[in-house]
Amino acid sequence: MTKKKLQPIEITDLLDYRFPGNLQYSPDGKYIAFDTSRSDKEKNEYRHDVWAVIDGKAKQLTYSLDTTVAFWENAETLVVQRSVPDVKPGTTALFTLDMQGGEAQPWQVLPFPLKQIKKVRNGVYAALGMIDANDPDGYLDDEETKKQKAAAKEAEKDYTVVDEVPYWFNGAYFTNKMRTALFLVDCGKNKIKRVSDPFENVQSMLVVEDTVYFTSETFTRKSTVPCNSVYAVNTVTNRRSSVYTKNGMAFSSLFAREGKLYAMASNMQEMGYGQTPDICLVEKNKVTKLLDPHRQFGNHVASDMLMGTGTVNAETDGEWFTVVTDFDHAGIWKYDKDFNKTIVHEQPGVVSLLDACNGKVVFAWTGAAAPTEIYEMSADGSDIRQLSNLNTAAMKDKYAALPESVEFTSTGWELRGWVLKPINYDPKKKYPAILEVHGGPRAAYGETFYHEMQAMASKGYFVFFANIVGSDGRDDEFGDLRGKYGETDYQNVMDFTDAVVKKYPAIDESRLCVTGGSYGGFMTNWIIGHTDRFCAAASQRSIASWISMTFIADIGLWFDGNEMGIPLNDSLFDHFDTMWKHSPLKYMKGAKTPTLFIHSDQDCRCPLPEGMQMMQSLAYQDVETRLVIFHGEHHGLSRVGKPLHRIRRLEEIIGWFEKHAK
Repeated sequence: MTKKKLQPIEITDLLDYRFPGNLQYSPDGKYIAFDTSRSDKEKNEYRHDVWAVIDGKAKQLTYSLDTTVAFWENAETLVVQRSVPDVKPGTTALFTLDMQGGEAQPWQVLPFPLKQIKKVRNGVYAALGMIDANDPDGYLDDEETKKQKAAAKEAEKDYTVVDEVPYWFNGAYFTNKMRTALFLVDCGKNKIKRVSDPFENVQSMLVVEDTVYFTSETFTRKSTVPCNSVYAVNTVTNRRSSVYTKNGMAFSSLFAREGKLYAMASNMQEMGYGQTPDICLVEKNKVTKLLDPHRQFGNHVASDMLMGTGTVNAETDGEWFTVVTDFDHAGIWKYDKDFNKTIVHEQPGVVSLLDACNGKVVFAWTGAAAPTEIYEMSADGSDIRQLSNLNTAAMKDKYAALPESVEFTSTGWELRGWVLKPINYDPKKKYPAILEVHGGPRAAYGETFYHEMQAMASKGYFVFFANIVGSDGRDDEFGDLRGKYGETDYQNVMDFTDAVVKKYPAIDESRLCVTGGSYGGFMTNWIIGHTDRFCAAASQRSIASWISMTFIADIGLWFDGNEMGIPLNDSLFDHFDTMWKHSPLKYMKGAKTPTLFIHSDQDCRCPLPEGMQMMQSLAYQDVETRLVIFHGEHHGLSRVGKPLHRIRRLEEIIGWFEKHAK
């Protein structure tokens, strides 16, 4: 019997994938709700549909209107958010879906843009929504007042005024005086009350019986992020109280067990802002460290398949489950009441979302051979079964290159990378190869499906990538790249390239290419300023100068100086020499590598001027270069950008390599 020839993965196959998010069990565990994102080529946007696992099978519940999962109202009723034509700007329409069938029914229209909502008890809900700090109660205005304010805003549309930092934020663009507020919604009394202060920015919330705990910071001129405080509000008395308000702590992932409040928290004293948070008990102005997990919670493994958002930890039957980035995969750990750890899922690949209920855990998992699907297992990690087939049809008869491990030693560390072989690989032939460098730098690569890399392999390229020093997945000593940018990491990349070309003689060393985004863009820029080894480069959302980056980027004033190894309390102005030392632009004299630059004009993380500086530094020397600017996109172009923009991006990158390496 002749083996069926596998077809290449095309760049445009991106339009066929579905990306799941918002996994939620119903209160009794009978159902599992989630939503999916899918491409709408004609409108160049994503459509969102709600699905439910009923009797063990995933079924699509909504089709026409754009719909996402909000929360479960009860065991049979799901509340969803829908985009409907008649909803007024600045409001959010919520509907109910009955699991027994029928059309979605109108439930509530909230007078603010909703970010998150959780049920407290019947008729009472906690919600996070956007406000203008200069008009914090505008949501209470009557229609005439709203029209007047809208007209005044329209008259000012040609101007943007900023008077605080950060004044913009990636994915939201200009955010001056915009805050995330905490609201209590009482449907029985038809009342909505803002709980947080006008200039307070709420970052997360946790509902425990009648109490809502939340983390926030308040600022009027300069943000103190990542430092924040913890508060509580009693939803019966509406009384707000402070839990922890001392300076110098960064809280995330609040959770409660047996009446006590816990958090992932860091004092940033040992490793700065990148320090791995500890599991801590949080009491009145007291934080007690219980456990150092030596790993970052949540998924930090890079992929362009993870659009969906949702929870990464949950509790059932006294056990707390969380996604953890461990070496080269994102698995699931559980902790008992005494915080004894058991690893219940450690397969290669990425767990990106989870929920737990009644001794079961549902999770989204992406392996090496196909995009994300939904799975369920018992709380001990047994009886894993696939619940969805969202991407089965898209991957039928497609060539998915499976990663082959490459172990190597560099700068005293035992490191690991991977290689994808090109389609129809013949060891007697010679092939071009592409080195990929991940962002972060506190991210990681793993054995997970990556559309970009698969499209490259299907175009006839070897693709190779590694977890170098500074990557996530190990403890802080390994992940600490402060003050070493362009030094340890560059040597690791060069040593990895040596190891790959030695192991795979079919790689043509004269046709090596390199690409990466964000920190990977920094490394690409650094590489072309230090070696001519690569015949072509594609630098994405990159960094030219740490000085300009620090004073433009949304997180520059706290993140960038820390990454340069500048002590937290030192003045940035006293360390320009250090910033310039680690800036790729400093080393561009004599660079010869033909380089493509990809940037988005609304990228607040690595702003457009960084790519412009790099492009001009090459053009000044008559080196072949090209800058492609994506309008209306931000730092997440490769992962969540508009479908046609993501396709054009890959066409530009692969097209650049086709020109120079084939």
